[in-house]
Amino acid sequence: MLRYIIFSLAILYYFQSIGQCKTSKIGIHGDTLNCIDLNDKKQGKWIIHVDNLHGESGFEEEGEFKDDKREGIWRKYNLMGDFIAIENYRYGFKDGLSQYYDMFGLEHEEFWHAINPIYPYDTVYVPNVNDPDKYEMKIVKVEAAAVKHGNWRYYDSQTGNLVKTESYLFDKLQELKVEQETGGKGGLDDSQMLNGKPKEVILFERKIANKRKVRIRDGDVK
Repeated sequence: MLRYIIFSLAILYYFQSIGQCKTSKIGIHGDTLNCIDLNDKKQGKWIIHVDNLHGESGFEEEGEFKDDKREGIWRKYNLMGDFIAIENYRYGFKDGLSQYYDMFGLEHEEFWHAINPIYPYDTVYVPNVNDPDKYEMKIVKVEAAAVKHGNWRYYDSQTGNLVKTESYLFDKLQELKVEQETGGKGGLDDSQMLNGKPKEVILFERKIANKRKVRIRDGDVK
């Protein structure tokens, strides 16, 4: 009896979720993809396919929309199915860490700070003019939707060595550090590295190595 109730609730939830979509696609596992709701807003899980065009390489992206805005983790692949990027979004804009890969490995990583469009002011800590070891809290108005904020790192993807670091404070370049040819590791010690790459990168590469491309079929919902 309990199994019947659970199954019935699952079926009810499934059809309710589809009913909220004006159009959608159905994945091979029966999940609803590329939902456009009755207010013409993108919702839920999406897969976006872009063909090669005018010399620009095509790609596929997967992630989630919330009220027509990208939210959370988005992953990008080339049309051969190779993983090329992972990006984080908030309020529809890049936020936090984004990493980009070429055929050899991690090529560079960016840090962004998305601004809540409802509250265009943000609180930041800036170095004291008289004492750089001390920080002062200031309220600033941010004009852009997303700003460079934090360390941007560029790597030799074949060796994993850090080549250059740019430090930003709300889109303003604070410091540029070019590493020696021997290759700095951006402050990571040996316990944080595997084969010349950060452990997090190795683990993520392993996770997506055998990923199969998702197949979908059209299924307009009236």
